[in-house]
Parts: sequence; structure tokens; C-alpha cells
Amino acid sequence: MSKMKYDVVVVGGRIAGSVSSLFASRGGADVLMIEKRQEIGTPVQCAEGTTPATFETLEMKPSKRFVASKIDGADVHAPDGRKFQIAGENSKGYILERKIFDKDLAVESAKSGTDIMMKTTVKDLIIRDGKVCGVVAEHMGKSVEIEADLVIAADGVESRVAKMAGLNTTKLPGDICSCAQYEVVGLNTPPNWLKFYFGEEIAPGGYAWIFPKGKHRANVGLGIRGSNKTAYSYLQKFMSQFSATPVELKVGGVPLSGVVSKTFTDGLMVVGDAAGQVDPITGGGIHLAAACGRMAGEVAAEAVEVGDSSSKFLKKYEDIWSEKIGGNLETSLKYRRILDKLTDKDINIIVEFLETQDFEAISKLAALKFMGKHPNLLKVLKEIL
Repeated sequence: MSKMKYDVVVVGGRIAGSVSSLFASRGGADVLMIEKRQEIGTPVQCAEGTTPATFETLEMKPSKRFVASKIDGADVHAPDGRKFQIAGENSKGYILERKIFDKDLAVESAKSGTDIMMKTTVKDLIIRDGKVCGVVAEHMGKSVEIEADLVIAADGVESRVAKMAGLNTTKLPGDICSCAQYEVVGLNTPPNWLKFYFGEEIAPGGYAWIFPKGKHRANVGLGIRGSNKTAYSYLQKFMSQFSATPVELKVGGVPLSGVVSKTFTDGLMVVGDAAGQVDPITGGGIHLAAACGRMAGEVAAEAVEVGDSSSKFLKKYEDIWSEKIGGNLETSLKYRRILDKLTDKDINIIVEFLETQDFEAISKLAALKFMGKHPNLLKVLKEIL
């Protein structure tokens, strides 16, 4: 078995992993990022939408290389066909070409000094006296032992690496949103406008979406929870109303149960989907993966500099992300649990109200007056109002 030594080993080469590697390397750490696939960025398992905050975190400008379209707003469709519009500064965003964006992040990380190993799978952790001290991996059919001061687990939903370290990343079936998506050509949809569709017949426990990727090209997908049918079967039914040609099918799972109970231990931090750092309402995780990846990378570099990768020191990572985004994630989780109680009839009633309102200027009084006419709905939404 061959042996290697690094300050930091990052497991996973998607956004959370590449950003962690990038900022750890910029901070002076000797970093290795390992990725199980042969190419970073594929397959895409994402609707590819993100907010301007992603680029603010990365201190980079959106590039035409990896931005398929700029978004100005969205239509939200109720089960009965009603819709309301969301627009304004808080609705602006981008649809990315993740295949290009993810690889560009890895390239930037490599330019900053990160070494990268493809086709490399973690088989075990090196643990001494209860502390993670590296990984045992398989690279191109050969075993390699990689010593490290600390490991960053960015290996996706239900992280195996975090579990090996004794952290609980288990998700209940209802906590995972099963998603299926086509990239299609020939769809006539506004190039700067998102569309969301709700309803038990469309996407039980979730929603369907249309995300434009330039002229006559779009991601059409949906996420579901709590159904005996597959997300793919619902996608087929949803797609039947459109005249468009699929050129790519993407499937995957998104964790919606909030952040795992602990995102660090001696010698290890967990980031991105692996840590459950995903918005529980929208399922969006790109901006959160970038933000938490940067936090993890910067704490990793500091840990290496001071020579302390103990649990006591790495708690700093959890303290930082909790302060910056923890409150928003807790609020989103609370709202998601409330939304889970809504029936199609409830959603129709809400959209009936919203379609006549300026979404960003709705007063609490107006909302209460409307909900006062629907006492059953008011009981469900009282925590929001």
C-alpha cells in the first residue's frame, strides 16, 4: 500500500469540496481533494439555480462561460391553475451550467495549490486515539493511505465519511426529496423567468419547476416525497403537456431535514449536502455549499497553521456557519413543516390571495384579514403570521 501525507484531505469534488479546497489552499494549507468519479461536474444532479450570494462568497463575477441565464423573477402555479408572480431584487438569480461551473471551481482550487485525485474512493478512515488522521482510499484499483491533519467530508447526502467518523448523517425516507429532471430543447419559455408548479397530482410533497437555460432550452424537473410512485413517473406525466425534446435525464436526492446534529469531530468537518446544509423549503444548496465550503476551508487553514485540529478547535466552524446561516435554515425548516400540512385546497386559497398582491409588500394586516375568512387555514399558518 502506497502512502501520502497532506495537511488537509477533502473528500468530494463538487461545489462544497472544491470551495473548501480552494480556501484551505489559499490559507496556506497543503491540500488534496479526492473525487470518486473520473470527471468533476458530471453527472449533474441539480436544477442549477443559484443566487448572487454565491458569487459574492467566491469573490468572483458571473461568467458567460457558466451562466446559462439571468433570472428576474418567477411564476408560482397553484394546483387549480391560478398563479402569482414574484419579482424584485430578492428574486434575482442565475441558472448555471454546473458541468462547467464545478470544473472551473476545481481548476481555481488547483491553481491555488490543491492536488486532485480522480477515480478515488474512500474505503476507511485512519483513526488514532479517537481522532481522524487521514483516509484509506482506492485509486485506480490500488490502495493508498493518506495521512492528514484533518479531513473535510463533502461526499454528498448521507455522507459515508462522516458516518465512519461516528457522526450521525442518517436521514429518514421523508427527509429526502426524490428528484428527476430533463434538460430539454425546444421549450417556449421566457429566458429570464422561473416557473414553479404545486399540487398532489403534479409533485406530491414537493413541486415541479421550469428553469430556463437560454433561448428554447430549459431544465424541467420535480421533486417528490411520500409517494409510492417514482419521481421519474411524475416527470413523464408533467412533461406530456409540453412540446420539447429531452437531451439529458438527471436523477438524485436532496436532504430537506435541516443540518445534521453535529458537523465536526476530532480531525474532521462535514460540509454541503453531507451536512444537510440545504434550504428545507426550496431544496436549493449551491449558495449554501459555497458559503459553508469557504468557512470550512478557512477554518481548516487556521487549524493547520496553529497545529490544532481537535474537536475543540473545529467547533469554530460550526459556530461560524450557525451564526451566519443557521437562523435562516431553522426558519426555513419550520416553514417547510408548516407547508407540509397544506392541502391542494389550502394552496389554491393562498394563491388566490397572492395573485392580487404585491408579493414583496404584503402587510400582515391584509394577510390576517384574508386568512380570517379561512379559519382552518389560519390554524396552519398562525406561526408564520
